[in-house]
Amino acid sequence: MKDKLLSFIILLGLSTSVASAQEAFLINWEDVGAEAVGHLVDLIQIDTSNPPGNETKVVEYLGGVLAIEGIQSTNYALDESRANLVARITGNGSKRPILIMGHSDVVGVQPEKWYADPFSGLRQDGYIYGRGTLDDKDNLAAALMVVKLLKRYDVKLDRDVILLAESGEEGTPEVGINFMVEKHFNAIDAEYCLAEGAESVIEDGKLKIVGIETTEKMPRRVTLVARGTPGHGSVPTLTNSVAILANAVAKAAAWQTEVRLNDTTRSYFQRLAEISNEEDAYRYKNVENPDEGDAIQQHFLETFPYHYSISRTSVVPTVMDAGFRKNVIPSEASAILDIRMLPDESVEDFYVALAAVIDDHRVEIIPEHIYRPAAPPSAIDNEMFETLERVAVEMYPSATVLPIMSTGATDMSQVRAKGMQCYGVGPARSVEEINSGFGAHGDNERISEKEFIELVRYMWNVVIEIAATR
Repeated sequence: MKDKLLSFIILLGLSTSVASAQEAFLINWEDVGAEAVGHLVDLIQIDTSNPPGNETKVVEYLGGVLAIEGIQSTNYALDESRANLVARITGNGSKRPILIMGHSDVVGVQPEKWYADPFSGLRQDGYIYGRGTLDDKDNLAAALMVVKLLKRYDVKLDRDVILLAESGEEGTPEVGINFMVEKHFNAIDAEYCLAEGAESVIEDGKLKIVGIETTEKMPRRVTLVARGTPGHGSVPTLTNSVAILANAVAKAAAWQTEVRLNDTTRSYFQRLAEISNEEDAYRYKNVENPDEGDAIQQHFLETFPYHYSISRTSVVPTVMDAGFRKNVIPSEASAILDIRMLPDESVEDFYVALAAVIDDHRVEIIPEHIYRPAAPPSAIDNEMFETLERVAVEMYPSATVLPIMSTGATDMSQVRAKGMQCYGVGPARSVEEINSGFGAHGDNERISEKEFIELVRYMWNVVIEIAATR
């Protein structure tokens, strides 16, 4: 009888749900949520606009918070004012570590366009306002909270859990992730990493889509320089550099690059078709259909450009610079093309194709220095992705999990290029909020307090599920 009872208990333990493992620590999420919100507000109030960055101020804050919990941290700095922080919760080593990343710098602001101080951390009507609330101090505060809880509850781990606060993500990775990868990779080496780069979607008050970023496009910008004959603006010529440039930009912008999906985007469209109306589902199922492709891509471009962008390498003119007086034809004019390449695109071959599209020897194509390496997409059939998906479904039964390719760029590129499997997670936002203009890099950037706390809870549950000793 005793043996039968023991067997029953073992079977019962093996059959417990994901939720029971996650909730085994009986966390009071009201208290922990308030604590996490406090950390996020503190981080927002530290101005780390890049340039100049001054991310060491955040490192000092994080180090102090971790020390209170008895967690040791180490600083790594190429520039003393722009340090990176690493902290590690040690496991038994039976499995390789997990890295949780968050960058400590933010883009600059135009304060006059904000109705509140962008570094005040204003809390109003359920939102936290401030630069970095969505990019990326929300992920950094969530990662900090997860590490604190692991230590506070003395969680036994099969894997080390590593916290990395990296500087310089907003355009100067040489002081941040590049420095860590090139000089201190042993301090952050892991099997999996979690970082920014995804967004979940709320419709009609319910979480409909949980996005998990598994790959991203490569920023490969170029400058077009058109040269012609200078002269008086009253005399039209065929060698006007402004006209030459305008023609080249128009050709580049109109270029219909090749539609090409990868494992992430193919799965994205397939899963999206399953929850869409019949008309949209048909489009999602036929993205690669050569007979339907042009019409579908035009529909995407007109109604939801994100779908157009993830289907191909995109070319977008962003800056033009020409002339200095209204009656002078300049000898030179330039423009910047923001090119976001698919992860497997050949950079050299693409530039050759771009030159053929422009087809004008008077226009020079000058590539920007490559500061993010090409990296293959992370898998959608391994333990980490399956855990991310399983936990999402357990927490939000009405939601569909979509692997997504970010059209932006993150520091995951550098660690993916080293072989790490990386996944981006982020807070849920309603469709109205997504379209509100209060997003990342926007004026009055803000995050829902409720959804930020849900991000913390989701990250905690994922880490417990994949790293905690049973």
